[in-house]
Amino acid sequence: MTDEIKEAVRQKYSQAAVRAGSSCCGEAACGGSAITANLYADAETGGLPEAAVLASLGCGNPTALAELSAGETVLDLGSGGGIDVLLSARRVGPTGKVYGLDMTDEMLALARENQRKAGADNVEFLKGEIEAIPLPDNAVDVIISNCVINLSGDKDRVLREAFRVLRPGGRFAVSDVVTRGEIPDALRRDVLLWVGCIAGALEENDYRARLAAAGFEAIGIEPTRVYRVDDAREFLTHKGIDVDAIAKSVDGKFMSAFVRARKPQAGARACCGPACCN
Repeated sequence: MTDEIKEAVRQKYSQAAVRAGSSCCGEAACGGSAITANLYADAETGGLPEAAVLASLGCGNPTALAELSAGETVLDLGSGGGIDVLLSARRVGPTGKVYGLDMTDEMLALARENQRKAGADNVEFLKGEIEAIPLPDNAVDVIISNCVINLSGDKDRVLREAFRVLRPGGRFAVSDVVTRGEIPDALRRDVLLWVGCIAGALEENDYRARLAAAGFEAIGIEPTRVYRVDDAREFLTHKGIDVDAIAKSVDGKFMSAFVRARKPQAGARACCGPACCN
């Protein structure tokens, strides 16, 4: 991350951790967009500490889509209050292990307290940045993340680090904010401020290309929630934007998506051509 972006993200996450229930993109910060609402089923969150659920800042539910198996080792990039770590810990069971990585002291303190309340012995929270993961090469089977990579100022480095720490055949399975098609820069900034508080989402084909450049194969991007211009009408109007005038330029071009890819098996050569990125 650039220093400016990094500090902005750190402040947002620190404030959210202290409030333990106020989303970065909730009513107070982003005009009531509430893109973080209704991401987890009650059956999933039952038994989890309330603070872990309330402090979630994500825009998806990667643990429900990643198809985790017993005994796997999982890394959550930007683990926040720990909800996805704790859900993953249930799925991998006592023979598995889940790491949560976060750079914010307040979030780490909250996550560790949530871990204690949940009695999750197969969990470890690490302090660090997603551009420099504090784990050795080939350390984990699955990487998850919940709308954090879009906040990084150096996404290529994040993807290279993810590739490095994954074992051969390991899976990249993250929720993230992405865009689709050409969008005027000024409008892109304004709508992304609504969607993600700190603009930085990649266009979906750019995301595919960057994953391929990092060495990944079997790349796919599946929209999970498409944001309509009417969803952001109040926020954009407050910024002095004529929503009806820009509707055709932005409607349906911002989305939360499940992004998946795989590190090639040992000895295999990653395919970086278009056929591998569909």
